[in-house]
Amino acid sequence: MKGYWLIIGTEISDQEAQAEYGRLWKPIGEKYQARTNPSKTPPLLKEARDAGRVLVVEFPSLEAAKACYDDPAYEEAKRFALQASSRVLLIFEGDLG
Repeated sequence: MKGYWLIIGTEISDQEAQAEYGRLWKPIGEKYQARTNPSKTPPLLKEARDAGRVLVVEFPSLEAAKACYDDPAYEEAKRFALQASSRVLLIFEGDLG
């Protein structure tokens, strides 16, 4: 089974912080063989507030998804992500096809 991050966030409020997150994320994502699948349209919001963006990140395994999040390099990148917008990140196992 694969591992996933589901990131649900508000609109980006700090473009510079988001750009720095993207720069730092690239080598981390490559290290853990992550594939990102951003939504092309805003989500249809039904049972939550302030969810203007959705991103699914696919990893080869749940272990890889957890290890990526716990990687010290991601700790630095995460600071910029949290500065750029408010978000919720869920880690789960599955097979989304």
